[in-house]
Amino acid sequence: MANWIEACAADNIEEEDVIRFDHGGRVFAIYRSPEDEYFATEGLCTHEHICLADGLVMDEIIECPKHNGRFNYKTGEAKGAPACINLKTYPVKVEDGAVFVAV
Repeated sequence: MANWIEACAADNIEEEDVIRFDHGGRVFAIYRSPEDEYFATEGLCTHEHICLADGLVMDEIIECPKHNGRFNYKTGEAKGAPACINLKTYPVKVEDGAVFVAV
């Protein structure tokens, strides 16, 4: 059974952007797509464990700020070298203006 944790207010994330969310000693990245949907992935790049919230979001891609590895934040799929290991993704829901992540 999923443990839903409130991550942030929905309006804390601009469209086509990402923020960092820490919980239980883990780092997550919370995204808002251009279509106004919310997504969550593990928050560290699978290549060198750099915080993805410092990266660039374009369409459905997050680009790591260190070596420009790219991931599809909707699916977690690694889309560009040097990143070759997919990100773990997490279910997200929005209720009463808050974003919740199932961890």
